[in-house]
Formats: sequence, C-alpha cells, structure tokens
Amino acid sequence: MKEYTVKVNGKKWEEALEKAFQKANKKAKIDGFRPGHAPKEVFLKKYGKESLYFDAADLCVEDAYHEMIEANKDVQIVAQPEMSVKSIDEKGVEFVFQLTLKPEVKLGKYKGLGVKKEEVKVTKKEIEENIEHMRSHYAEEVTKDKNAKLQNGDTAIIDFEGFKDGVAFPGGKGENYPLKIGSNSFIPGFEEQLIGMKSGEEKEIEVTFPKDYHAEDLKGKKATFKVKVHEIKETIIPELDKDFFEDLGMEGIDSKEALEKQVKENIRARKDADAENKYMDDLLAAAAKNVKVDIPEVMIKEETDRMLRQYEEHLKMQGLSLEQFYQFTQSDETALRDQMKEEANNRVLYRLMLEAIAEKEKFEVTDEEADQEAEHLASHYQMKKEEFLTAFGGAEMVKYDIKMRKAMELLKEEK
Repeated sequence: MKEYTVKVNGKKWEEALEKAFQKANKKAKIDGFRPGHAPKEVFLKKYGKESLYFDAADLCVEDAYHEMIEANKDVQIVAQPEMSVKSIDEKGVEFVFQLTLKPEVKLGKYKGLGVKKEEVKVTKKEIEENIEHMRSHYAEEVTKDKNAKLQNGDTAIIDFEGFKDGVAFPGGKGENYPLKIGSNSFIPGFEEQLIGMKSGEEKEIEVTFPKDYHAEDLKGKKATFKVKVHEIKETIIPELDKDFFEDLGMEGIDSKEALEKQVKENIRARKDADAENKYMDDLLAAAAKNVKVDIPEVMIKEETDRMLRQYEEHLKMQGLSLEQFYQFTQSDETALRDQMKEEANNRVLYRLMLEAIAEKEKFEVTDEEADQEAEHLASHYQMKKEEFLTAFGGAEMVKYDIKMRKAMELLKEEK
C-alpha cells in the first residue's frame, strides 16, 4: 500500500469555490432575489462559505486524480485507488489517495514440475453411445395400430383424474397428456399399470403417494386414478442407412465405418482439449505452491467483481437474471461471492506468477508479432482488426496475452 496526498489551494481553489458558488446560487432561495441573481455576499451571509467546500472539492477531484497518476507512473497500481478528503477549509482541500501497488512475487521452482498430461483413450462403448444418441435425435414417433398394446418405451396420450377417498383432489387431472412409459415421471406404480392397455381403453388404477410427496394432504396416501388411453405412439429409431446419413448432412459420411471414424475423431478432439485444460490447471497449481506473495485483498475483490459480471452475462444468455438465480438457489450475492473467492484468489495468484516468470525470462514481443496475432484473432472472431483491438484493449494487451502464453508454455518444460 502507498498513500499519496494532493493539495489544491491558492488560485485553483478560489476558482473552484467561485464555480461552486455560481452553481449553488442558481438553486438558492433568497428573499428578494430570483434564483441565480443574489449577490455573493448575500448568499454567503445566508448559507456560509463552508457550504461551497465539498462542491468545490468535487470540481477538483479529476485534476487531483490525474496529478496522482502522473506522479506514480513509475509504479504499478493494481487496483482502483481509494480517495478521501483529509482536510478542507477556505484555504484549500487535501485529498489522500490509497494506492494498492503490485506485490512482490518470489518465484520458486516452475520448470520440471513432474506434472504429466492425462493419456486420452476413446473406447468402442463411447463411440456406440455417441452414435445411439445421434440416432435418437432423428427418432420419429409413429401412431400404433388401435389393437396394439401399450409397451414400455411407448408414449401414451391419456386423460386422467385422481381421487382420494372418492373425492377428486386438486392438480390430479389432465387431458391429452403425453406420457412416456418408463420415464418414471408419474407416481411410482402408475406407468407400470398402464402397460398392456389399448387405444380407447379405460381403466382404474390404485397407487400410493410417496411419503415425501410435496402435497402435505397426499403424503403416503392411497389414491385411485381413472385413466383413458386415446392414442399410443411408438418411437422409431432410424437404421444406419443411406437416408440416415443424408439426414446427418456430414460431408464424406456415407457408411457406418465412416461415421464411427468421424465420431472417434470428434470424441478424441474433445477429450484432448479437456486433458490439455486440466494439464495446464495442474501445472499452474503445482508452480503456484512454490510461490511466495502477499496478495492485497482488494485484488481478490476486483477479480470476484469481474467473475460476478461474467456469471451474470452467462445467465443472461440462458434467459435468467441474477435475482432469479438467487431465488432458485435460495442464496444471495454474499453466498455467491463466497463460492467464487477461492477461484478469484487462484486467478490473481496465477496471473502474478506468470507475470513474474515473463519478467524473469525477459520475454519480449515485437510489434510484428502482436500485429500478426491481432490479425489471426480478428479473423477467428470474424471482426476487423481495428474493431478487435478496440474490444481487446489495444496492441499492448495483445502483447501481454502473448507473454502470458509463453510463460505457460514454459511450465511444460521437464528441466
């Protein structure tokens, strides 16, 4: 931490007081004068000169802030400075800025960490399950013959009404309800008793509500349901034939063997990416164990703020707000921040560590390298280079990003 003081007095302070007076006088209510037309001595007699001090101070804050930044340009400030007014009177104002400086990082061992990347394997079962999922995606529901019996896996279109002690209960009625037999979405025993019914058939079935059922008056109680089956639909899963491959629309996939090969490559690529991410996380964690640094609490708070904003954007993409999330999870912002704090601490720790490695290794990034990287990333995000640089934070931010990646790659070295 560092404390820096900026004093504003003399002519600058007098000018600020004058501007504050002009602003306040426009709203002042003084007998015999229209707002903004009262003489200064009359205004000061009624309100006092001290009434102008804090408005004048507000007018001086921006210049004081810039003066503080300029005076400390040779040190790294890692968080938004906190400002307070130490003293204020007719002679001037004294601002005090609390600066959080980049902490000293003492690196330990960061090469030859003994961390191994997980070997990636793709099993035959995974390939088959993936293909079955694809087939299910293209499944069709076909209405069965009226004489066909309802089987497990079929969908029955039913009317139903529930009764307890001969009296219908609220929420126990439905019409033309599509029920997938075997989905276990109804009360235990309900779906099983429908098996064997035909279209147009009616039946009464007996069930017992679970003891933990949400409705208090139905917990553990017996009930009778009157059920009518209107229609039975069978799920038809497509064969691995020409029509299916055409529906898939995957270039070069026209046989089971070609599909299996492509699916295997897709699974391997996904697993490779997951393994690489875990490998880098493990390397960072291993290297960080050897680091000594006293991280300012404000850096962790600002990282948590950033994570909270990112999470809010993620929820918005799913059509949710933070307030709705808190309602669903019966939590609040404090609880969410507590959950994020450890991750925020690690992010700051890893960033400081990688910056220290880059500095120790004297990594340099040329303008040409940064320009090529910006071109590549702009193309990837389908943006113009200038638009990308504006969104990313400029060429210096690109250079910083490259340095961090170089530092991460260094962690992989065995010696």
